[in-house]
Amino acid sequence: MPAHPAAADEPEIVIEPQHGWAALNLRDLWQYRELMYFLVWRDIKVRYKQTVLGAAWAILQPLTTMLVFTLFLGQVFNRDTGGAPYPLWSFAALVPWSFFATGLAQSADSLIGSSNLIKKVYFPRLAIPVATVLSGAVDFALAFAVLLVMMLGYRVAPTPNVVWLPLLLLLALATALGVGLWLSALNVQFRDVRYVVPFLTQLWLFATPVAYPSTLVPEQWRALLALNPMVGVVEGFRWALLGADTRPGPMVLVSSLAALALLVSGAFYFRRMERTFADVV
Repeated sequence: MPAHPAAADEPEIVIEPQHGWAALNLRDLWQYRELMYFLVWRDIKVRYKQTVLGAAWAILQPLTTMLVFTLFLGQVFNRDTGGAPYPLWSFAALVPWSFFATGLAQSADSLIGSSNLIKKVYFPRLAIPVATVLSGAVDFALAFAVLLVMMLGYRVAPTPNVVWLPLLLLLALATALGVGLWLSALNVQFRDVRYVVPFLTQLWLFATPVAYPSTLVPEQWRALLALNPMVGVVEGFRWALLGADTRPGPMVLVSSLAALALLVSGAFYFRRMERTFADVV
């Protein structure tokens, strides 16, 4: 008989060592969804704690970048925007880009930032980078509201293709999470990752048609360009919101396959390495 009657009703979790490639075990992650909600809320609060402008940074960063692009590149590419004003055209791409870049930077360092939690308590480690990327949805919502105000100011109405916007946002989320899983797991072993991330983000921005149109790239090379998943995202956002006549369907398809490969490979690599996190982090 159990020493205490209540002990027989308590759930029992058996933690066994794993060898080789481990299953993703998403059911375990779902059972800890309340913890993930707490982690999302914690990340949102910590991000703007002791800042003077608070959540306004979520708007100021893409707005400032848009102003710089407009000042130096607006006259060059203004005729290649399909009739949309260049500030609005570039900001429509900067909104999902900022969501991706923030998720990438925050998730790469998420395991190191939660080292005390990892060492003391068992829970699916996947919850940490997933929650970090999801917390960027608040910043996205604020920046997207500014985008809607700009569209109203320029008297540009969304096209019927706007119904595809949630799927395009899901593509940006999958890309940020896929890269974040790779970098967060690598960062536990190699702290060089924290120095690589800002450099990688800058290179990725130049490789994505945020400030320039994808039509600059010869048509036969655009499928190769779309292997960068954010190409499909930014072209899709412009197509859905501003009616850009870029026919992004093939690029979105290639980008979706690339994002899926990043996400699945990143998740399996994360699961393979997570058994060492508590010892190394």
